[in-house]
Amino acid sequence: MGFNIIAGIGRVKLTQLENYFGNLENAWQAVPSDLKQSGLDSGSTRAITSWRPKISLEAEMEKLERYGVRVLTWHDPDYPSRLKEIYDYPPLLYVRGSLLPEDEWCLAVVGTRRATVYGRQVTEEIVADLAQNKITIVSGLAKGIDSVAHHSALDAGGRTIAVFACGLDTVYPSENANLARRIIQQGALISEYPLGTRPRADNFPRRNRIMSGLSLGVLVVEAGDASGAMITARLALEQNREVFATPGSILSPTSRGTNHLIQEGAKLVRNYTDILEELNLTVVARQMEMKEVIPASDTESLLLKQLSAEPIHIDEVCRSSGLPVSTVTSTLTMMELKGLVKQVGNMNYVLAREVREAYRAKVD
Repeated sequence: MGFNIIAGIGRVKLTQLENYFGNLENAWQAVPSDLKQSGLDSGSTRAITSWRPKISLEAEMEKLERYGVRVLTWHDPDYPSRLKEIYDYPPLLYVRGSLLPEDEWCLAVVGTRRATVYGRQVTEEIVADLAQNKITIVSGLAKGIDSVAHHSALDAGGRTIAVFACGLDTVYPSENANLARRIIQQGALISEYPLGTRPRADNFPRRNRIMSGLSLGVLVVEAGDASGAMITARLALEQNREVFATPGSILSPTSRGTNHLIQEGAKLVRNYTDILEELNLTVVARQMEMKEVIPASDTESLLLKQLSAEPIHIDEVCRSSGLPVSTVTSTLTMMELKGLVKQVGNMNYVLAREVREAYRAKVD
């Protein structure tokens, strides 16, 4: 947290310091000569030595507690795994609310601040359907499409994450204060900036990389040619994320960006199923519901022991388990809906990656 308050000390320099000193606590106590020896440039060394005496880590912790903010470092197991895949991931995240495992299935929805009636309607309908299918909606709490996306997810009973370009003690724009409070109850507010950081123009493009980095893809609903939403779409492509866009009138300035994205190869979106099919998420809702509804049985346990990362045909599963074909077929179907196993073609099954290690550890 201390280093995060000092401007210019980002992921690369923090990694340098951690590798050299063994941990950041040692680096925080280091004298200037040792900081230089670690590979830091003179400017960064001066910034650390001049700012360090002015920073009270205890006071920072008290502020975080007062605002109900949790801090996640890049070493924390709760740090979003998909965000850590991008090159310039933030070494620290401030969180108000909750980040849950199901937020792994999330989509960023962005667009113009000057949304038309058409843009609002499209956003409301698509986001509501995505939320009802257990997709978490990520956006930036800005006016226009961002706000509509957050509201629509909440109204549909879904989860949403708002990424700030300032500290979490400042809601920007201020008119969204009530919306921010709702999001804390059904999702999270997150930022890489320490409390007290005011919104600045150059913070917003950096904020956008987090929105796209968290997500499986980015949906752009209405955007001008040179808008922040287009920056987010470009960042998504650089991060190997999917880009989706809703088409609009060729006469509308707010559709120039989205129409251009479609022309350049973005997936044209008519409804939520276009997104789920492209991301192969058509059974996410059923998987999550079945995980909660159907408990593990002795039959499931027996079949899980037959499966691994290597594909095995259903006939071999029947032979090795000693169970009749009808029992194996029906049980594997239910297990696939629960997300425990996956069919990889021609009636061959594998143990799902996300449960493989946990289950093997339990068996051992």
